[in-house]
Amino acid sequence: MDPVTNWVLVILGEILVSIGVFFDVVAAIGMLRFPNFFVRLHAATIGAIGGAFVPLMGVALIAAGCDFLGKYRWFIAGAAAVTGVLVLMLAPVGSHLLAKAAHESRAAVVEPKVVDFLEEDKAKEGGEQ
Repeated sequence: MDPVTNWVLVILGEILVSIGVFFDVVAAIGMLRFPNFFVRLHAATIGAIGGAFVPLMGVALIAAGCDFLGKYRWFIAGAAAVTGVLVLMLAPVGSHLLAKAAHESRAAVVEPKVVDFLEEDKAKEGGEQ
């Protein structure tokens, strides 16, 4: 590739890694400051998506722009991209399952409750049987 193109890829990758650092710092502050489990879970998901997916895409761009890696740069870029896509798909599913398990086990009770659709659905199911 052209040296200017490589330089642009590396700079864009470094910007994405820096954005990922920002998301990780914001998620860490949210984990410390937020009041309950469910809101902290939101901060953890932000850390997983913004703090893992975005930097992995940056690493893929950096690897694609580094000529000194030779043909292995495409393996590194591909592995980073595939890992980023997997994180993007699996992190929301994992946080949803954690929230559902915490809610159903009553391990994380949030008061005052405004609306609880799961509790309402279980009450309807219990009344019908």
